[in-house]
Amino acid sequence: MTNRLTGYQNAAPKVTLEYADGRQLLLDVYTNEIIRVFMNRGRATNSYAIEGDKHHKTSYTVEDKGDHIELRTPSLIVKAYDNCKVDFYDGDGNPLVMDYRGQRQPLPNDLDEEHQSTVLAEGHDINLLDKTNDHYYEVIKSMSPDEQFYGLGDKPGFLNKRGYDYDNWNVDFGQVHNESVKGIYKSIPVMYGLKNGHPYGLFFDNTYKSHFDLGKESENYYYYSATDGNVDYYVLGGHSLKDVVANYTYLTGVTPLPQKWVLGYQQSRWGYSTSDDRVAKIADGFEKYHLPIDVIHLDIDYMRGYRDFTLDTTKFKNPKQFVAEMRKRGIRLMPILDAGVKQDKDGYDIYQEGIEKGYFVENPDGTVFVGRVWPGDAVFPDFGRPEVRNWWAKHVKFFADMGACGVWNDMDEPASFDGELPTDLIFHDGEQKTTHTRMHNVFGHLQAQAAYEGMKAATGKRPYIITRAAYAGTQKYSTIWTGDNQSIWSHLQLAIPQLNSLGMSGFAIAGTDIGGFQKDTTPELLTRWLEASLFVPLFRNHAEMGTRYQEPWSFDRQTLDTYRDYLNLRYRFVPFLYDQLRHETESGLPVMRPLVLNYDQDPAVRQINDEYMVGTSILVAPIVNQGADKRLVYLPAGKWLDFWNNAEYSGQQTIMVNAPLEKLPLFIKKDTILPWGNKVKHISDEPEKVMTFRLFGDCGAYKHYQDNGLDFKYQEGEYNEYYVEVANDGQVAVKLNKHGYQPTYERVYVETDRGRFEFDYDDSNEDYRLVK
Repeated sequence: MTNRLTGYQNAAPKVTLEYADGRQLLLDVYTNEIIRVFMNRGRATNSYAIEGDKHHKTSYTVEDKGDHIELRTPSLIVKAYDNCKVDFYDGDGNPLVMDYRGQRQPLPNDLDEEHQSTVLAEGHDINLLDKTNDHYYEVIKSMSPDEQFYGLGDKPGFLNKRGYDYDNWNVDFGQVHNESVKGIYKSIPVMYGLKNGHPYGLFFDNTYKSHFDLGKESENYYYYSATDGNVDYYVLGGHSLKDVVANYTYLTGVTPLPQKWVLGYQQSRWGYSTSDDRVAKIADGFEKYHLPIDVIHLDIDYMRGYRDFTLDTTKFKNPKQFVAEMRKRGIRLMPILDAGVKQDKDGYDIYQEGIEKGYFVENPDGTVFVGRVWPGDAVFPDFGRPEVRNWWAKHVKFFADMGACGVWNDMDEPASFDGELPTDLIFHDGEQKTTHTRMHNVFGHLQAQAAYEGMKAATGKRPYIITRAAYAGTQKYSTIWTGDNQSIWSHLQLAIPQLNSLGMSGFAIAGTDIGGFQKDTTPELLTRWLEASLFVPLFRNHAEMGTRYQEPWSFDRQTLDTYRDYLNLRYRFVPFLYDQLRHETESGLPVMRPLVLNYDQDPAVRQINDEYMVGTSILVAPIVNQGADKRLVYLPAGKWLDFWNNAEYSGQQTIMVNAPLEKLPLFIKKDTILPWGNKVKHISDEPEKVMTFRLFGDCGAYKHYQDNGLDFKYQEGEYNEYYVEVANDGQVAVKLNKHGYQPTYERVYVETDRGRFEFDYDDSNEDYRLVK
């Protein structure tokens, strides 16, 4: 039966489509390239991903075409038909997102009705068309033969998601992550498509459990389904895939600029925090073997009986003094914080205060829900309430007072040793009561927000927060890591597409546990993992208690020497990475990115899983297979230089590269200038006095950013911008285009094939002069 489209109402920026059965479909024009599609199904309409009003005043037209209603912006065309069907085209009329007119068909298999219940009872994963409840809905889109899919956050598997299906429901998944796993710790429901080479994005802003099938069930369609919630999604347009990603981060927020030292090397192990002596000995090892380091992480053992916001003084006798002593050695300490609060009626203030104020999640009968995590019986803060987040943020000052450098949130899916929390638990969505089903996927997001706001208020500095669980927009508050990976080659292989997907999904600062968290690494695996992570923004080695030690000196001399070489090389690239993060705050584009993001019209890059780019000028092609000492590398358009020997290659070809254990295949786009950091053991809070820039090629130009690397004064204009140029005729220039941060480099070197050029700062005209 046809549900006829009877008319529309236009109240800019919203066009309401009206149907014969009384339903209304809203088209909300946010910008030329962003249109929201919304159908109210009686659920809360507030967004946890999008803060503030993101509408830009946009000119558009609406016209009744007889068989459809057409909305046009300069960049998007929407055609609305009967039965709530809407099709999206780019401004040139190329199809982007088209509603499917047929019905879903089950994936062909030989499962009969007799065996279905048995297979389900044994826990096997099978495809069914059954709705899970009365609130369930589907959005089905037509798929072309040449359609590719990207994004979706940290879903395990390949960069191109076509042919797979995924769940959006945060889970503590301790088994091996691979492409058959439908979801792990994060739910980032944004996907990007290339439809016959034309880019688009779809962001489904729904916190309930949902599902993507990206052509697994059928070659004719892909679909999104949700167990509950309103129909609420954004169609993102743009001339390039980079434009589309930037539109998503415009909506959900960019990753803020971190403190500069966050880009330094970080060492962690569940077990370091068993005593201050153990931590000090790890620091001694880095000093003894001349290895740079900036952060040591403290896992759960530093707490008193795993109680949040406590420190065991039998293990850390004078915690504040110890943290200060480590800081003098150039090392910051990063403590973990779990989501579950120990149920303790004997004077534990966090529990008592939370109980008295009614701040914890409740059972349907009004009693406080008790789960089981590291401290044993535990209760969970109801972070959907602003007053609970404020309370938690106030207690985060505990870490600032002890001198810790940040907060590392864990177990915030939320996780429980007794399995998933019941779906009927009572949470709050603001001031309104709701259930676990609505708030589960934003629990970690809201805990991260509270930690961010607490550290910012307590220190005035850019907060360093890490979280395991996340939702769309969490990048505004927290860095992330990919959770409990394993010391296996397949997880090294997974790291590259996983981090590239996270970058496209808004998370510019992310990382994996170098060497693997679970199981036992090998010298070769650890070395290759470190090499592969050279430009990964969150640069942390982390391992589980009871596994083989992963400190660089725990293996043979070759492993130690290679590890040292790559740590030193990382610190050389820190100024470049910091520049890239500054660029990210303005462009919304990630630092680490897949080749397809930069070259979306090159079919050869659409399924590359073992290479990545840093910005637009560096290409990294790690070895990710055991025993390999050479590999094929695809170079996209342009001229490329081998970082190690300056050999030049033309792009749009695949080359064979030798890569013995100590070599990472690394290429720089010809005619690129890069900042070259000083060799240091730690990233200092003091401003650097000397900076070097290296030219790769014959000529080039580069803009370099400098601020104090610590606080928010840069937002008030307290920063410097340098311009370095090597012209075609070999002339070299260094200019200070903006002087908002008082200290400048006293001396700048520019290294080219023609020599090393030295520039001194001239106070009289606030610029640089070439030293003859």
